Amino acid sequence: MEKIEVSLEMMCYPMPCMILGTTVGEKANFMTVAWFTQISLKPAYILASLDKSHYSNPGIKETGAFSINVPSTAMAEVTDYCGLVSGKKYDKSTVFEVFYGKEGKAPMIVECPYNLECRLVQTVELAAEELFIGEVVAAYSDERCLTDGVPDMAKVDPLLLNVPQMAYLGVGSHVGRAFKMGKARIGKD
Repeated sequence: MEKIEVSLEMMCYPMPCMILGTTVGEKANFMTVAWFTQISLKPAYILASLDKSHYSNPGIKETGAFSINVPSTAMAEVTDYCGLVSGKKYDKSTVFEVFYGKEGKAPMIVECPYNLECRLVQTVELAAEELFIGEVVAAYSDERCLTDGVPDMAKVDPLLLNVPQMAYLGVGSHVGRAFKMGKARIGKD
């Protein structure tokens, strides 16, 4: 099969969407972000990449905290809304039912089936973005989304973003066991 070079502007990789929460001034604020990833397991660190112009950035720096809220596919419309409008013009503090975790600084969303409470560890300045690295201090899950005490992504039903098609997706079918399937090939190559 022949490969054809395509534009770098729309890298074709479905990304999980999340709604980042922080306090700006005295209010909870939420924004949709797809550029985030876990970068360390022990300690548990997560990175969120935000354009420097975002309203949430000063709140993260001031409070030293943010949350990662994983919306289900049923929350696609409200997730999209939180990415379309800025807290500079729209009060998003009442869009969700809010709760606070053990540190009490980062607003989290009750309606999201999975939430991470993060303490800001470092901010990395890039040309147009700020990378916020947070230590995950606590994780919260709806009880109905657990299987054997562990969050089950099929039950969480996380929302994914496919940028090239500008489309939201859900998680597909179970393909196989990670770190198990490949063992059948060991010694055959």
